[in-house]
Amino acid sequence: MDFKVSVIIPCRNEEKFIGKCLESLVLQDYPKENLEILVVDGVSEDGTKKIVEKFSSKYNFIKLLNNPNKFTPFALNIGIKNSKGEVVIRMDSHADYQKDYISKCVKYLKEYKADNVGGVIKTMPRGKTLWAKAIAFSLSSFFGVGNSHFRKGVLKPKFVDTVFGGCYKREVFDKVGLFNEKLQRGQDIEFNRRLRAVGGKILLVPDIVAYYYPQATIIGFLEHNFIDGFWTIYPLSFGIRIFSWRHLLPLFFVSGLMSMAILSLIFSSLISLLRFIFLVYLLSAFYFSFKISFEKKDFSVFFLIPLAFLARHLGYGLGSLWSLFKLKLAKV
Repeated sequence: MDFKVSVIIPCRNEEKFIGKCLESLVLQDYPKENLEILVVDGVSEDGTKKIVEKFSSKYNFIKLLNNPNKFTPFALNIGIKNSKGEVVIRMDSHADYQKDYISKCVKYLKEYKADNVGGVIKTMPRGKTLWAKAIAFSLSSFFGVGNSHFRKGVLKPKFVDTVFGGCYKREVFDKVGLFNEKLQRGQDIEFNRRLRAVGGKILLVPDIVAYYYPQATIIGFLEHNFIDGFWTIYPLSFGIRIFSWRHLLPLFFVSGLMSMAILSLIFSSLISLLRFIFLVYLLSAFYFSFKISFEKKDFSVFFLIPLAFLARHLGYGLGSLWSLFKLKLAKV
């Protein structure tokens, strides 16, 4: 017997992606009579709502809900409260999904007696530009994302600390509560920490696949990473820690470079050390760029991938540094 499944998609101003996302869900092989898709719109100012309404008029299992508070955790909680499924799946509007995504999530949820199941994401260029391609390639590399298993992939099902999206047993929310509405980013990491704290099991499965579309411009990518870096540290102001060591590396990198740059004004010997560290970083970036270009058989973005790495690390590190500054100000 198939579970009733509720898919929750938070979105805001996603007219370029929501149609493709919903089309991939319409094509899912999971029985439609046991499926509901709840798109929770955060006061979109573009054509997002019209696109969703068009789908909902054609498919009775797709519904549009409103999120007046705009941010993701509010949307997730609205979706959960309005859902009827025994299984709740969080999906991202910036992605589309293989046709067996939902059925495999449910299958592995049963087989492994897990509380949350997720798959790997294949990062795809958002557009046809070289920058879009370079950014996507950078997010598929160890140098770009560290040991993030759902980005790099795994060889077999593996219990992990968090996953992309997530397919949850409904009773999980009775046990753990809802998503923390104070967190504009990282609410899934925080929720999964609470889940694991009560003995919950989170499973990553390599043959559950989503295709994710990141920012397409270097400025947009830099800004996105700045916000991610900020919300990695800022939850400490609420007494919440969501980061692990890999999230702090950009902060150490940026703060170290800035400290040495300032101190080199007094101690000139540090200038050589600063140059050496930055040279090692650039050589590493070009090494991984070559590795990616060789694997992809595409050298068209060989010189752009290191700049995408730099935007990733600088943006994330500066965001984390700014959040520390804000936390310090809050204590004054």
